[in-house]
Amino acid sequence: MIQALNVKQVAELLNVNERTIYKLAKKGELPAFRVSGSWRFLPDDIMDWIDEQKSNAKEAINKSKKIEC
Repeated sequence: MIQALNVKQVAELLNVNERTIYKLAKKGELPAFRVSGSWRFLPDDIMDWIDEQKSNAKEAINKSKKIEC
């Protein structure tokens, strides 16, 4: 059985403030769903999101390097 994470757990995982998690979830930028008014997050979705963020960061670095040349 997959155990969903709560806001506090995701904030600790990402080392950010809980308010940041609420903002990202509300904007739809972080994969989440609500249960009885509380945000929940699936661990696999969060790990995929982290991988996507890393990929986006690498692309941005590569683009900035090309502009410098």
